[in-house]
Amino acid sequence: MMLYKNRLRQDLAGFTLIEIMIVIVILGVLAALIVPNVIGRPDEARVAAARSDIRSVGNALELYRLDNFRYPTTDQGLEALVEEPTTEPLPSNWNPEGYLKRIPTDPWNNAYLYLSPSADAAYEIISLGADGREGGENVDQDISSVNLP
Repeated sequence: MMLYKNRLRQDLAGFTLIEIMIVIVILGVLAALIVPNVIGRPDEARVAAARSDIRSVGNALELYRLDNFRYPTTDQGLEALVEEPTTEPLPSNWNPEGYLKRIPTDPWNNAYLYLSPSADAAYEIISLGADGREGGENVDQDISSVNLP
């Protein structure tokens, strides 16, 4: 019986210091391999977020058009998706709940630009990218609803 109790104590003793150190080293190696890949791509994540926002706002614009037979004008802007426009042309069947809860800002904390009609489509939603100016390359490149992939 005494042998059984001693063996039971050994089984419940827990982890040794060496086992804990091995786990810490393994976690450190994994973090060293994975973290640079995740942290090194915040700009790509922001571009993807801007594209997603533009698609969401575009969907809200389509709902607005279905209810009111036209898109908001450039002067009415994206605000027409949150609050009923008071300038002409007044919407004929504006949804009292609105089409968006709020107008999003792009991932660089700038307002999206809205043109209706635009040169290439019935409307265009634009993020000016990381630099907040027209044009640019890479993350500074403008993101437009007209040329979303």
